[in-house]
Amino acid sequence: MPEAIPVIDLRDSEHGPKARAGFLNRLRAAVHDIGFFQLTGHGVTGAAELLDLTRRLFSLPESEHAALDVLNSPHFRGYSAMGRERTRGVPDQRRQLDIGPERPARSPGPGEPAYQWLVGPNQWPAALPELRPAVLAWMDRLTSLSHRMLRLILESLETPEGFLDDVVTPEPQIHFKLLHYPGPDATAGSVPKGDGAGTHKDYGLLTLLVQDDKGGLQVAVEDGHFVDVPVLPDAFVVNLGELLEVATRGYLKATVHRVVRPAPGVDRYSMPFFYSPRLEASVRPLPSRYVSAAGGVTVDPDNPLFACYGDNVMKGLTRGFPELIARHHPTW
Repeated sequence: MPEAIPVIDLRDSEHGPKARAGFLNRLRAAVHDIGFFQLTGHGVTGAAELLDLTRRLFSLPESEHAALDVLNSPHFRGYSAMGRERTRGVPDQRRQLDIGPERPARSPGPGEPAYQWLVGPNQWPAALPELRPAVLAWMDRLTSLSHRMLRLILESLETPEGFLDDVVTPEPQIHFKLLHYPGPDATAGSVPKGDGAGTHKDYGLLTLLVQDDKGGLQVAVEDGHFVDVPVLPDAFVVNLGELLEVATRGYLKATVHRVVRPAPGVDRYSMPFFYSPRLEASVRPLPSRYVSAAGGVTVDPDNPLFACYGDNVMKGLTRGFPELIARHHPTW
């Protein structure tokens, strides 16, 4: 596995058959060899403005944040204070706002899958009304870009055009986080243990991340050590989720990654967008010669992989938000 994070320029897919073939070869190598790449030439604007709104969000008084507490929401939407979400049982040292598609609240009945609780409304800060339209417009743009990238990845694997379209139509399941990683207080007597985000994989198909200029994202490579993802202005950091590992029988891997805390006095902000199948949809193996020769998915008793996205994401949410589960879903 290479230690450098590849850079893929999307414009290379548009410059004729020869350039497109080279682009697809580079893309296939990136997603197979490391499962992470930086995407440039994508044409999506507005990241700097949304990062500025993110900084303003986390600068609001704590009373404004408390009004958005994720514990208010059985749908896992809202604000999480430091340590509220956990990764592998360890509190994440970050603050966040979890956002999804704006839909009426769903309360699944007896016999319905628990993942239907993920359908519901968001919580928005009254003191920052411009955040809602900016975020919803951003999610629309990234949904389109993610679908394009999924099709290109499948094309690079010589899969029939549109093969997975049925699991992301009429609407994919999307999830967006606004994140603040504060550096530890150098004057504090003790510093909480844990990374900004502990080692983990993502649950869906693709993740598109905007990060500020502070760095901190690290990717696990072949021998188990971590390498930094450089900050590349105007690029999306793209990584694969577990559902692509399932669909390719392990030819593509959902790569372990983490976010280390910034230095004391430094604040890091980032905005990950998660693109996934419909909650009830299951992926199936791709009809590809690369997939046919693959050796199978990662086997981890502590992290089984499920083909149904709703089942796969719920395994993480139930571990990550124990207080929310205890309040709203104690029978799970």
